[in-house]
Amino acid sequence: MMKINEIRNELLGEMYYDIDHPSGLKILLMPKAGYASTYAIFATKYGSIDTMIEMKDGSFEEIPEGTAHFLEHKLFESEDLDAFERFAKTGASANAYTSFDRTGYLFSCSGNFKENLEILLDFVQNPYFTQATVEKEQGIIGQEIDMYKDIPDWEVMFNCLRNMYHNLPVRIDIAGTQESIAQITADMLYDCYNNFYNLNNMVLAVAGNTTVDEVLEVADKVLRPVEGKMAQRKIIDEPKEVKADYCEKKLSVATPQFMLGFKENWDTPERTAKEEIAMEILLDMISGPSTDLYRRLFDANLINNSFGFEYFTGFGYSCVLFAGESNDPKAVSEEIKKEIKHFRENGFDEKVFERTKKKLYGRMIMGMNDVDGLANNMAVSFFAGEDVFTDFETYKTVTVEDIRDLLDKTLDENFSTLSVILPNN
Repeated sequence: MMKINEIRNELLGEMYYDIDHPSGLKILLMPKAGYASTYAIFATKYGSIDTMIEMKDGSFEEIPEGTAHFLEHKLFESEDLDAFERFAKTGASANAYTSFDRTGYLFSCSGNFKENLEILLDFVQNPYFTQATVEKEQGIIGQEIDMYKDIPDWEVMFNCLRNMYHNLPVRIDIAGTQESIAQITADMLYDCYNNFYNLNNMVLAVAGNTTVDEVLEVADKVLRPVEGKMAQRKIIDEPKEVKADYCEKKLSVATPQFMLGFKENWDTPERTAKEEIAMEILLDMISGPSTDLYRRLFDANLINNSFGFEYFTGFGYSCVLFAGESNDPKAVSEEIKKEIKHFRENGFDEKVFERTKKKLYGRMIMGMNDVDGLANNMAVSFFAGEDVFTDFETYKTVTVEDIRDLLDKTLDENFSTLSVILPNN
């Protein structure tokens, strides 16, 4: 039975449709009449951290690292034209990605929307794997894995994660390793596909110049109901301590790169929207471009405009990352730790808190004009069990006391690690 709900936010003057399709697929649509383009993403709750597959009896069986990424590559193939060739004929720009916790297939177009949506839903639902094509892809992805080992931004991040985590698969390259992908077979890909790509574990999110009738016309034509449920993730034991507090590697860079990570230890596997928003505000107050710390580091030539921060969080893991270029990464690390200690001891200026909160809220409102970002945010919100307006409402509830409480629980230098990429010479 079809169920269509209109989700509105009167303050923003925005609405979207939340549709439970009879096939089992959740469809989220935010129409933007008059916009030049439309963006759609068909995503599954299956990413690189999913190295365990749930069996029928509720137990979990290990699968090779990198399988989610490998499967993403293979889905574009068919016995006839591959999906990219089909999209090229319609003029759409298509792509796909595998992240730590999801895989998405997407396109953007300024015309032929229904035709492009049909291609998207069709090829993702029709896997075609043979052992011969799997073995060919192993060579291609093996080259990709080797290539990423020479990319400084990639290596500084994964070295930091490998320093931080002992057991969690977030420490493993999204593409896996040469050894792990060598274990992948065609039968294994079909098993993973049937488990993670059932429509009950997926979402279709669309934003732009289209209508409910157009989307449902294609969905009703193409989607085939299957039995299944939302995939379950196994909680993996992880020590509180970091695995190592420092590492360095030499690559072809002009200026050293660094990433300073603060590992978090929570009792629950996922962070709430309020915790994530509070952390975003906290980090901007400590090290944003208008802070004393940023100006001090910049004036001392210890950082440049590449400096930034991220609250990196997903199922089972969360950490704070500071990164950039510096001729003295250790000095930057120490200054960041000193600034955190200063705020811990002296608290926050409430006027700065309110100003930062309003700035970030305004940035979110500006994002409502970006159809790519809107569709991706709808997909992310669905997998988090929220609606796309949750963050807007949550911002109103965050107080300076929430920020103080969060700082008391996080950014502990005893659980920090520094990853550095040095020039070859």
